[in-house]
Amino acid sequence: MFRDDRGIPHVRAGGARELAYGQGYVTALDRAWQLHVEQHRVLGTSAAFLGPDAADWDGLARRTRLADTARRCYERLDADTAAWVAAYAEGVTDALADGAHERAPEFARTGSSPAPWEPWTPLGVWLSTHLLFAGFPAKLWRGELTRRLGPDAVRLFATDGPGTAGSNGWLVTGDRTASGAALLAGDPHRFIEDPGVYQQIHLAAPGRDVVGLAVPGVPGLAHFGHTGQVAWAITNAMADYQDLYRERLRRTGGAVEAYGPGGWEEVAAHTETYQVAGGEPVTVEVVETGRGTVVVGGPDAGPLPGEEGGAEPANALALRHHPRVSGRLGFETLPALLAARTVADVSAAVDHWVEPVNVLLAADTEGGLLHRAAGYVPRRPAANRLGPVPAWEADHAWQDGPEPLPEAPAASWAEPGIAVMANERGLAGPLGTEFAPPYRADRIRALLTARTGWRAGEMAAVHTDTYLASARPLLALLGRLDPAALGEPARRLRERLLGWDRHMETGSVDAARYAALRAEVVRLLAAHPALTGLTGTDGPARADGYPPVFRPWLFATARIAYALESLLTGGPVTEDERLALAAAALEAAAQDDSEQPWGALHRLAPWQAVASGEEWPSVGGDHDCVLSTSSLPGITHLFARGPAARYVWDLARRDDSLWAVPFGASGVPGDPHARDQLPLWREGGLVPVVTDFARLRPVPLPPPSDRSPAR
Repeated sequence: MFRDDRGIPHVRAGGARELAYGQGYVTALDRAWQLHVEQHRVLGTSAAFLGPDAADWDGLARRTRLADTARRCYERLDADTAAWVAAYAEGVTDALADGAHERAPEFARTGSSPAPWEPWTPLGVWLSTHLLFAGFPAKLWRGELTRRLGPDAVRLFATDGPGTAGSNGWLVTGDRTASGAALLAGDPHRFIEDPGVYQQIHLAAPGRDVVGLAVPGVPGLAHFGHTGQVAWAITNAMADYQDLYRERLRRTGGAVEAYGPGGWEEVAAHTETYQVAGGEPVTVEVVETGRGTVVVGGPDAGPLPGEEGGAEPANALALRHHPRVSGRLGFETLPALLAARTVADVSAAVDHWVEPVNVLLAADTEGGLLHRAAGYVPRRPAANRLGPVPAWEADHAWQDGPEPLPEAPAASWAEPGIAVMANERGLAGPLGTEFAPPYRADRIRALLTARTGWRAGEMAAVHTDTYLASARPLLALLGRLDPAALGEPARRLRERLLGWDRHMETGSVDAARYAALRAEVVRLLAAHPALTGLTGTDGPARADGYPPVFRPWLFATARIAYALESLLTGGPVTEDERLALAAAALEAAAQDDSEQPWGALHRLAPWQAVASGEEWPSVGGDHDCVLSTSSLPGITHLFARGPAARYVWDLARRDDSLWAVPFGASGVPGDPHARDQLPLWREGGLVPVVTDFARLRPVPLPPPSDRSPAR
């Protein structure tokens, strides 16, 4: 093992399995607490030391049978991949046995101790991390929209919401770079967690020499990597590949039955009890029908929301997703990527991928380019994508084989020499239902086409662009107001905002005034009679029958905030009402003349399993900026979702590549490298990639245990 000046780990080994072992070992050295939390999230035992806040997740993990699905998927791996994954788990276990956890004070604070990792645990970490990634709870939201406002309302709210993960990514070919070789850059947008959800790492062995961003707890470099000959990166395709089925469940004697296409059938059911620190133990019934695992309701539950009064109402929802159905997760892709040399190698590797479904860009040193979707989207009726469907109707069953995955040859790119992926309805359009608005993609494309001769370090200006095109509808509404009908403070604020440059910079007072106005508009819309069916005391976020873990997708005020453009240009609120609402919001916002800049309001609020009490920095940007730092307008200006890493892969020379993460390489509080990248990340700075072992500091490791691959 080696370290660079930023404490980033570099692992060199004699073979693929030894390399996986070393990656697991060094990850546990740097992230013991993080791995401990992830391991217990898989098992549904995290509340035993984290307390009541983790109890809802533990219930979902158990009801969806995460650990059992991970075991199934591990057992279906080929022998070489299984041994490779097991070697990583052994590395984690050995590092913990060697005392890695003693560096992490959270163990003592929570009274918990590390446990060995099973060979299948890395697959469980991946499943746990991505179970909600595709946003199947959005189908609950669409069902509630249809029930409360009618089917036309679904279109108004059809945009990625507060529970969705996204990313930016772009590729510039050699025709547009100073070196004549491609540049590949971007930033994944996820909930910002401390320690970070991505780990900078360098892995080298005979036939393999890869630098990239790993998911702690998972071997290899699934999402972002550079082998020296080929580089790749992904964004969320926003595909729909998980289904919810409305189930009728009943008890018959000691058995549970579900009503399927062939009538009543006995299904698997058992109970599990888990501990909650500071609370009472929780018992959940785990039920699995022929469609999937039950995530809402059960045989003793009342009718689902909206089904009250029906002759035979459904009382449960079952989740169907491919890893549970097939026992396949796609981990065969991971060791293959480490040995990739061309875009053809990358494409062949991701042919095995299952979940989540991504859009991928890749480029190699021979001029090869790749832009395609990767993952498994089942074939089924279009209605399955919109909301929960009846389990008893055979027409909603999955069909054999997946949907075809789209690919975009370079000749078809909208701008020659430039490919952009930003979760918009583009390449992956046939695979999904809700996508991000086109603002980020359009802005990135405009910035890249404005010039040529790009260098790696210049990409930071794209990463950190704060132009907010989505402000246009609200500002247009202000422009249609009669100034004479406004009070003097509101009239001045109107003129000020109409002259604003629409950049959400930390030092911009105008950006803060716009955000305050927007918050007032969201609150007034939420109270509008046409929308109170979503936001009132019986709104979907508060409706009985939906577990609290799904509330981010059902929180109507946040949904209104993200659908503001649609609601200000159409829908149930009339034009006259919108003008009156804008005037009222302007009058209210004008009462605050404090002149605070946007940075005073818009601060990072990362998720921590155990809160540290730190004060977090201000950052520019907003949800629809390229610098996508997503607050909840109308609720809070703080943000928890944003760039979880940044990277620029240079195909001319790998060591001219750049990257950064929000905090640092170490997840150990007080470590010199636990926060050393935070100031850079805040300002959009990037750290040089180093891969020359002669420039690195060797770090002695303890002798390997008898059961490690190195022995």
